[in-house]
Amino acid sequence: MDNSVIADNFSMLAKLMDIHGENSFKTKTYAIAAFNIEKLPLPLKNTPRDQLFSVKGIGQSVGHKVVEMLDSGTLEILSDYINRTPAGVIEMLNIKGIGPKKINTIWKEMDIESIGELLYACNENRLTLFKGFGEKTQKNVQEAIEFYLQNQGNFLFSEINEVFPSIDGYLKKIFLPAKVSVTGKYRRHELTLDELEFIVLEENEKVKPAFQTAQPPELLEENETGLLYKLKNGLRLRLYTGIDNRAKKLFYTTGNPEFIAGFEKAFPSLSFEGRESEDDEIVFENAGIPFIPPFLRESDEIIEEAKNKKLPPLIQVEDVKAIIHSHSNWSDGANTIEEMAVECIRRKLEYLVISDHSKAAAYANGLSEERIREQHKYVDELNKKLAPFKIFKSIECDILNDGSMDYANNILATFDLVIASIHSNLKMNEEKAMSRLIRAIENPYTTILGHMTGRLLLSRNGYLVDHKKIIDACSANRVVIELNAHPRRLDMDWKWIRYAMEKNVLISIDPDAHYLDGFDDIKYGVLAAQKGGLVKESNLSSFSLNQFEEFLLNKQ
Repeated sequence: MDNSVIADNFSMLAKLMDIHGENSFKTKTYAIAAFNIEKLPLPLKNTPRDQLFSVKGIGQSVGHKVVEMLDSGTLEILSDYINRTPAGVIEMLNIKGIGPKKINTIWKEMDIESIGELLYACNENRLTLFKGFGEKTQKNVQEAIEFYLQNQGNFLFSEINEVFPSIDGYLKKIFLPAKVSVTGKYRRHELTLDELEFIVLEENEKVKPAFQTAQPPELLEENETGLLYKLKNGLRLRLYTGIDNRAKKLFYTTGNPEFIAGFEKAFPSLSFEGRESEDDEIVFENAGIPFIPPFLRESDEIIEEAKNKKLPPLIQVEDVKAIIHSHSNWSDGANTIEEMAVECIRRKLEYLVISDHSKAAAYANGLSEERIREQHKYVDELNKKLAPFKIFKSIECDILNDGSMDYANNILATFDLVIASIHSNLKMNEEKAMSRLIRAIENPYTTILGHMTGRLLLSRNGYLVDHKKIIDACSANRVVIELNAHPRRLDMDWKWIRYAMEKNVLISIDPDAHYLDGFDDIKYGVLAAQKGGLVKESNLSSFSLNQFEEFLLNKQ
């Protein structure tokens, strides 16, 4: 059992105790334990039992429970609370805006035990009758439930990417590689997916026995041309079956309907015949145009570019030369700045931009002015030690409620660059969001606009913005727009990259890394950027060290 599972168990225990109205001192003990254990650099399972109790943040009570989990794989007190709590009540913890104490009121005072009942109560305006539930809270709860229910069964691309090799490998082992091709939204690199799609060149009668295992998935649909299964993890697996032309099947199941319609209009006499191919390249070859990669097949606009031979060489993961936007243990990151720099060197990256949180982010141990000076001195020492590798001094500066920055300009001037981001008061209308963002963009010390809409895919929609006006403002003020590569953000949205490039606005693919493995998220930012047609010349994190230094010099 690793640290994250142990921490999750303590976190869940604290929440369930709060739901049951237990002593707040006890619940805080386990909540703090969860926080501390999540941050530990070494696995508890490798720590000698007699040394566990001396680990920072682990006392006698918590220590004994850690030992119990390590030895048995379970936590009896947690199992007891789970057994005494209706499943629907526990599920409410997934709803944004209602914490354990509000759930206690919903369950104990409102006598509601499921999300469906709670939504119905919101529709009847019943929540406002109880203490702590005003009209605004009720509306937020209702919207959060509707969002949650809408997205059940949906997955991030990164989540599907983790299970894809095993599913792909299984199908190819059973039916031979030549008969299996991934298609659909996964092949187009959609940011979120509700199902994973494959072409299997076999009839249903030969496919279905392969899924009659000891724990068979649920068969949801069956027709002459396909099967739809629901796997144990909730993912739907759609198989397009039959022994038809591979290229034709692949072409029609990959492209967005708008792209397919546009292609048929541009090339009325589509031909899928020709040399044997495992791909649908023959379709484009017969049409006399360059192959359009699956991830660009979203709209018909790309077809005209292909006809005019104007498909650009798109950015690749290896084009990224640096880590921009990263958090160290000076704020809420897990690693030291030196550890992050050494990892960059190992990955053959040229520089690191360290951008811890600003002081308004107290929850993330944001830096005071005094700690900024200390960090800058430390970075200077590291740069002497690690040369020619270079660490740049940055900050992820909170955009405050009125659009001002979290530090005075004389403090911002001490950084090599500033990333301006909104982290608070996210539930605002478009007018308010635009006012805050535009004022921050116009600040002369803003270098990069971080995660433009504040969205969290499948969790939070983000605030509304006028993308064109934001991009125009960034163009006028020479501000870079971040494409935050964290799989839950991927913000700015790729659909606006082309407009940004037309306005000569640089994009910066940044991992927003809080730990070393977070550097890997760059690949998801690149996949999203490719959908938007980004070229490496328009990506700030693709600049070489010399180019980056020149960029900063020209920005001043």
